[in-house]
Amino acid sequence: MAPPRPDACPDVCDVLVVGTGAGGMAAAFAATVAGLDAVLIEKEPLIGGSTALSGGVIWAPGNRIFAGDADPDPVGTALTYLRAEAGNRLDENQARRFLTEAPRVIDFLVAQAGLRLVAPVYPDYHPALPGWSAGGRAVRPAPFDGRLLGADLALLRRPLPGMTLLGGMMVSAEDIAPLSQATRSPRAAVKAARLIGRYAADRLLHGQATRLTNGNALAGALLHALLARGVRPHLSTALQEILLEEGRVVGAVVARDGSPHRIRARRGVVLAAGGVPHDAALRAELGLTGIGPSLAPASATGDGVRAARAAGGALRDDVASALAWVPVSDVPGPDGATTPFPHFFDRSKPGFLIVDRTGRRFASEALSYHDLGPLIAARPGGEAFLIGDASAVRQHGIGAARPWPAANRALQRAGYLIRVPTPDRLAVRLGVDPATLKETLAIWNTHAARGEDPQFGKGGDAYQRHIGQAGHLPNPCIAPLASPPFFAVRLRAGDIGTFAGLRVDADARVLRTDGTPIVGLHAVGNDMASVMGGTYPGPGITLGPALTFGVIAAEYLAAG
Repeated sequence: MAPPRPDACPDVCDVLVVGTGAGGMAAAFAATVAGLDAVLIEKEPLIGGSTALSGGVIWAPGNRIFAGDADPDPVGTALTYLRAEAGNRLDENQARRFLTEAPRVIDFLVAQAGLRLVAPVYPDYHPALPGWSAGGRAVRPAPFDGRLLGADLALLRRPLPGMTLLGGMMVSAEDIAPLSQATRSPRAAVKAARLIGRYAADRLLHGQATRLTNGNALAGALLHALLARGVRPHLSTALQEILLEEGRVVGAVVARDGSPHRIRARRGVVLAAGGVPHDAALRAELGLTGIGPSLAPASATGDGVRAARAAGGALRDDVASALAWVPVSDVPGPDGATTPFPHFFDRSKPGFLIVDRTGRRFASEALSYHDLGPLIAARPGGEAFLIGDASAVRQHGIGAARPWPAANRALQRAGYLIRVPTPDRLAVRLGVDPATLKETLAIWNTHAARGEDPQFGKGGDAYQRHIGQAGHLPNPCIAPLASPPFFAVRLRAGDIGTFAGLRVDADARVLRTDGTPIVGLHAVGNDMASVMGGTYPGPGITLGPALTFGVIAAEYLAAG
C-alpha cells in the first residue's frame, strides 16, 4: 500500500472551510483561535483565490486604522449610505451586522493574525448620496515580506501579469509616484532605485518578487498566520457534495487525486469558493451569457453555490447587478491567447477620453469601474475605445502599455495598442466616422482648455477628482488631446466577480427558499450574495464583508 500523502485530508474535523481567498482563510483562522480543529481545502494548486489578484482594499467603516477625523456614528452614517445605494435590495439586518462587526474583525486580525494595515484616503464612489464619506472607511494591507513564507511563497497565486512591472514586480499605490517621477525628482529616483533593486535581488535569490503588495500582501499575511497556527491548506482538493443528516450539514465529499474523500465536520462547513464567475450554467441562469471576460480565477466555477443549492440552499438573484463590472482590454500573449487587463484608473487621467463605434462619448471616463462597465456593454457592438494623446500616454501609459520610457512596440505589433499620427488615421483604425471623431475631439478640446466637461462632467465630483492626476489644475481629470501621435485600445465590459450568490442571514448561515437556515452550513465571500444588494458603493466592498463574515461564521460554529 502506498504511504499517505504528507498533506492527506483527514477524515474528521470540527470545521471544514472551502476556499483560500480572504473569507476562507479568515474563517479557518478564527476557528483555530476559538479552539476548533479547522480543515481548509482549495480546488487549485495555488492559494489566494481572487483575493491574491485584487487591490487588497478592505471597506470597513469605523475601523481604527484611519487616523483622520472620526465619524461619531460610523454605523449609522454608513448605513444611510448603503440604504441610498441599494434601496429595498439592502438586507438591513445583514448590513447592520457587517457594519457593527467590521471594526472588531479588523482589530482581531491585526492583534491575532499580525495583519498590518494602512489607511490611505479612499473616498466612496458616489459623493451625491447621503452618508457618503470622503475617506476613512477603507484600509488595505501594508507590503508583506513573502520571505516569511519560505518555500510556501511558491504556492501563493501571483497577480495578473498586466498589474506588475518588469515581469513580476508588485507595486502599491504609494510606489507609483516615485516610479513615475524618477526622472524628475532625485528623491523619487532614490525610492525607485530601492524598489527596483529589491526586486532584482529577489529575482536572483528567490526567482520571484518577495515584496508582496495589495491583495497578494493580504493573502500572504493570512496564509502566514494560518501556518503559524498549524493550518496548512489542502490543495488540489475540490468540493463535490455537502453531506446532510436529518437536515443538518455534517461534512462534505471532496475530490482528491481523482478519488472521492469524505470529511466529517462536527460543527459544520463554511463555503468560500469564489462564487460563480466561470460557471456557464449559472451565468446563463442569471442572464449573463455573452458578457465577459471575468478576471476571477478560472477555477471559480460555482462549486460552493452548486453544492449548497443541492443541499437545499437558495440563490439570491434579486440584486441590483449580478456582476461586479470593470472595463477591460484584451492583451495578446505570445501563444495567441489573450489576458484581460482591467482599466481601473488610466481612463480617469487628463488627456484621455472614451468613444463608442459612432465616434462619440457617452459617459464620464472617471466614473467608477463598476458604473462604467455596463455602459460599455450597452454600446453598439458591446465595445468602446480609450483614446489618449502622446503627452497622456507618456505620463500614464494606457491599458497594458506602460508610460515612458517603455516603447510598447510588442503591443503595437500585436494589434493591441493603436498608434497613429492624426485623428483621421485614428478614426480609420477604429472603424469610426472621421468627421464625427473630429467633432468629438474639437468639442472636448474646447472645454478641456478650461478644465470643463459640460457633456458628462468628467472630474465633476470628489471621487472622480481623487482618481485623476494629483496637482493637475484646474481639473485633475481633464486636458486637451492635442499632442500627436494618438493612441487607442479597444475596451469591452468584463467583471471581477459575481454579486449574485447564496442567500444567507446575519450569521452567514445559508438559507433555504422558505427562509429557514441550513444548520451547519455557512457561506462567505463571493459564495454569499452581496451584502450591498449588488451595488458597488466604494473600494473594498467585497473583501470587507468577506473577512467580517468569515470570522462571524467561524465564531458562530464555535459557539454551537
